[in-house]
Amino acid sequence: MTDKYELAQIFKNIAVLLELKGENVFKARAYDTAARIVEQMETELTAATVDKALKGVKGIGPAISQKIHEYIDTGRIRYYEEIKAAVPPALFELVRIPGLGPKKAVILYDKLGINSIGELEYACRENRLVALSGFGLKTQAKILQGIKYMKKYQGKYILSDAWPVAELIAAYIRLQPGVEEAAIAGAVRRRVEIVDGIDIVVAVSASASLITALQEMPGVEKMETGETLDLTMASGIHCRIFPVPPEKYGYTLFYRTGSPEYLAKLPQAARPAGIGLTAAGLVRDNKVLETPDEKSVYTQMNIRYVEPELREKEYDMEADNGSLRPLLIDEQDIRGIFHVHTTYSDGSHSLADMAAAARKRGLSYLGVADHSQTAVYAHGLKIDKVYEQRQEIDALNSVQPDFLILAGMESDILPDGSLDYPDDILAQFDFVIASVHSAFRQSESVMTRRIIRAMENPFVTMLGHATGRILLARPGYEVNMKEILAAAKDTGTLMEINASPYRLDLDWRWHQIAKENGIRFAINPDAHAIDELEHMRYGIAAARKGGLTAADVINTRPISRILHILQQKRKK
Repeated sequence: MTDKYELAQIFKNIAVLLELKGENVFKARAYDTAARIVEQMETELTAATVDKALKGVKGIGPAISQKIHEYIDTGRIRYYEEIKAAVPPALFELVRIPGLGPKKAVILYDKLGINSIGELEYACRENRLVALSGFGLKTQAKILQGIKYMKKYQGKYILSDAWPVAELIAAYIRLQPGVEEAAIAGAVRRRVEIVDGIDIVVAVSASASLITALQEMPGVEKMETGETLDLTMASGIHCRIFPVPPEKYGYTLFYRTGSPEYLAKLPQAARPAGIGLTAAGLVRDNKVLETPDEKSVYTQMNIRYVEPELREKEYDMEADNGSLRPLLIDEQDIRGIFHVHTTYSDGSHSLADMAAAARKRGLSYLGVADHSQTAVYAHGLKIDKVYEQRQEIDALNSVQPDFLILAGMESDILPDGSLDYPDDILAQFDFVIASVHSAFRQSESVMTRRIIRAMENPFVTMLGHATGRILLARPGYEVNMKEILAAAKDTGTLMEINASPYRLDLDWRWHQIAKENGIRFAINPDAHAIDELEHMRYGIAAARKGGLTAADVINTRPISRILHILQQKRKK
């Protein structure tokens, strides 16, 4: 039997494709009408029944009837295949977003180069859409809401979509009678940048009351019970809850946190202590040991405790066990931040407001880095605006001696590796972040040379978001990261850990390699609004996952030292 739903979907797609091509709206509407009629047919889909159903319907002529006959005979429609091939796939993806029609999708594709839903979400967060004709804050908010709706039906989430939800669920569980403890486990606890859900381990003697409480928890859309309690939240994210007796809590938290590759390393390491690892727990002499907390698991295996962020396949157990491990960087170590945008470019808040918010958070300094002049899409600063902003920075600094605003710039790295301002202008900034924002499709060798040339400029303080990736939206551009890090070492260029949860770039897997080359880091929020200063928690998590300490990150230095550090490269 011919599938009427498939045919109806093809007609819907043709209608959308015609609108994307700017064809006559009535022509597109005719295909929509045909789709609706076909979908609602109660009889078998045949040439005769379709002809009868469409007979006399306004706007539907021989062309559509012919295509239906073609589909019934061959299972395909050549016209659909041709028109689909003529429209960029990105446009077809964008119009899936509720509230975003074909005309606006074409504008976003043409004017901002948006190629995916993830890129569009990032552009909305950076206020890129409000500068376009026909768009505004309400449209931007509506598109974000539509994207949020779509995410409900996707299986992957960036860390910032899962971590706060996990914290709320764990906090709710801890309040329930009979619950001794509850902790986040899994990929969220390891601070993996992309997760497929939430894992929470609960120490509870009996789970009946916990099940009732979870059924009543706000935001739970669906719940399945068994040994594991599986929740589907209203946001679409999946949460697995593992209720266990208190004496098994430590082992279960340990077991449900480590990656499979990390856990596979442990049986051999625990063997000298006479310990075996099973699904039920630690075993010695055929007896399952009590492990009320996670550190007791490591103690009984006679293995040094490993921070959750490090429990990945990359963890080198032999090297780590034989050396003194310094403490990983923590939020309390941060004294100041760089890479903050204001209303001078594409930020949502003024320079004064961003500074006040940073100061309120207990920071000692704030490095403003608005976009440079080539970034027209982000209202990049012409040279006169650079001077205007500097005057405001100087004025604010004159009235707050205990807090320093640093005048920086995020300068585009142009396709040939040159920067967006002449050196005499770059020299006037306290720091310069060099970033790639265009020509992403260059070959690996060209892109690598482009970035290295930028780092060779004595006024470039740090390299911004080194690979250009946007998580779940866009892979990084092709670049030889080993050569980039070698150039960073040779030129004294700092590496940014861009803390935007959409980027988390430089990827944590490169942190130790960079550190071994003597390269230092700056954890930067890339904030375009006051609340995005909170991005720092994700950047710090990435740095911890990369094994970095406070000594590796310049944001931990006091205000009395920071200017000297920022100027070191240009004084060489």
